[in-house]
Amino acid sequence: VQLAESGGGLVQPGGSLRLSCTASGDIASSYTMAWYRQAPGKQRELLAAINRHGTTKYADSVLGRFTVSRENAKNTVYLQMNSLKPEDTAVYYCNAGGPVAMSAPGGSWGQGTQVTVSS
Repeated sequence: VQLAESGGGLVQPGGSLRLSCTASGDIASSYTMAWYRQAPGKQRELLAAINRHGTTKYADSVLGRFTVSRENAKNTVYLQMNSLKPEDTAVYYCNAGGPVAMSAPGGSWGQGTQVTVSS
């Protein structure tokens, strides 16, 4: 499974970005899809996930600001990010194939896309 992220960039604090992750096959509807991020010097952390039932899970740090969604017909998962803060600056990764319970990452990762929040 190949994953390709897009939509990263530079945004001012308080701004919004939408990341996209397109999968190479018809997996978006049947796999758990998730977004992670990794800031310099920090471990990779789970931000949001959505399983094949449409159930979602969020990290406390992004709850209420980020929204994960999927468009099965396009094999694409999105991460809408609002009210961005400088501490959201990181490389954001798409992940596929985790368990339905969204308790661990799957085996497929995208290449990552940089998000920088700065004035």
